[in-house]
Amino acid sequence: MSGRQHAEEPQSEASTGAPSREWVLEPQTEYRFELDPGSSLAVKLIRGHAEIFGAELVEGKPYVFGSECKAAVYTWQGCTLEMRQPSTEYVSEETPMSAYANVHLALEQMRVRALRVVHGSPPSSDEEANFNANPEPPRVLVVGPENSGKTSVCKILANYAIRMGQGWSPMLVNVDPSEGGWAMPGAISAAPITSPIQTSSPASSLGSAATSAPMHLSSNSLVPIAYWYGHAETRRNPFLLDRLIRNLGENVSERLDSDAEGRASGIIVDTPSSFAASSGGTNDHRQMLIKACVDAFRINVILVVGHEKLNVEMQRTFGSRLTVVKIPKSGGVVELDTSYRERVRKYQMHNYMYGEVIEPPPGLGTGYLQGGEQTPDLTHRLAPSSSQVAFGDLTIYRIGEETMAPTSALPIGATRVVSEMQPLVVDPSQPGSALYNAMLALLAPPNPDETERYDEEILDLPVVGFLVVTQLDIPNRRMTVLTPSQGSLTGRTAILGSLEWQE
Repeated sequence: MSGRQHAEEPQSEASTGAPSREWVLEPQTEYRFELDPGSSLAVKLIRGHAEIFGAELVEGKPYVFGSECKAAVYTWQGCTLEMRQPSTEYVSEETPMSAYANVHLALEQMRVRALRVVHGSPPSSDEEANFNANPEPPRVLVVGPENSGKTSVCKILANYAIRMGQGWSPMLVNVDPSEGGWAMPGAISAAPITSPIQTSSPASSLGSAATSAPMHLSSNSLVPIAYWYGHAETRRNPFLLDRLIRNLGENVSERLDSDAEGRASGIIVDTPSSFAASSGGTNDHRQMLIKACVDAFRINVILVVGHEKLNVEMQRTFGSRLTVVKIPKSGGVVELDTSYRERVRKYQMHNYMYGEVIEPPPGLGTGYLQGGEQTPDLTHRLAPSSSQVAFGDLTIYRIGEETMAPTSALPIGATRVVSEMQPLVVDPSQPGSALYNAMLALLAPPNPDETERYDEEILDLPVVGFLVVTQLDIPNRRMTVLTPSQGSLTGRTAILGSLEWQE
């Protein structure tokens, strides 16, 4: 048996806290857990070495998990873990980690070759001198169907790069609007990763960023680039998403062009499951969006997670000009239903505004880690600002025809004249504005040079923050908004999507 379990219930905790249990893991096995709503779990590495999605655990420190987190603790050499209050748990000998480690080593060789070109250094061995390889850094697109563990693969590859101790800072890109990355659900985003991505909750699956982390956290230094799509489903407005992906790619390229060593670290792109859904009427849009990613981020490696048909398609479409590799799906991947995904989006929205404090299991004390950060005083809590804004102070837009009346409601013979990309001004005083409890993305200011302005400029402006409309006072033409921090919204521009705030 790969994992041996025994319970321990110290007298000091018998009446005040949940009993702890130890698991002894054999080499190359993993302890998997799933949490129920409202429950939390504490994991402590007693001895040995272990990691969660490639991020190493510190020995002797309890790590707390919550918000229906589903994860696995893997060990290469064997370890002993102490658990407190899990919902579902088991140990597995069958993991894809060896395959993922091999992919990491191949990507690492690409980074090393790219960095040698930057520094003008000669190859380190005769083998590499004879290796006629393109000295391009790895620019990886990870694709796969729903519930295949794509985000986990991305985190593992990014964390392994960080752990090499070479100063790598891979650019991690999230183009799955249902996830939101470091921003809100409905956004796509990118950030250079300089420290291990910690996992504690699906509310911050890629760790916290400066826009939503308390100032004392090290993750506060993570400043993502984000664009607002405004919907959870890619099929809602694929032409808009195509444009935003290309905007994000251009912004990432500009950032890396001025950072040769950062460029050598490469790019890892996480994608939505709809990229693998080859049935239905969205197939053309799906292929269009995959091509947008390949073009925008100059992809040279595609990793297909556990999907033979998709692998064949990617080989046929892109195999002649870039590397396509099929990698196994983890047996620990959990089938996630629609209601769970909706709850996770709620967690993510709430986390952005209020931060997240996971209530530890009873009896744990204060010296625990949440998301890899010390939290003795519940310091992950944020205090958003509620303020009133005049209707005329903030200009709000919707994007595209899907916000208009359905085609069936148009007069006979009438045709749609609004395109998918057309910005439409929203009047808060009009019935049906859909602003109450709406999530809005606050955009960066437009180009100050009037000669450089254009009609659809707001489609190309990055997001600088998010706000929620919590009240509409139509008689007095004012609305109440909730924002992470105080600041004037006069003269600013915001975009309305289809996502609603749920308190």
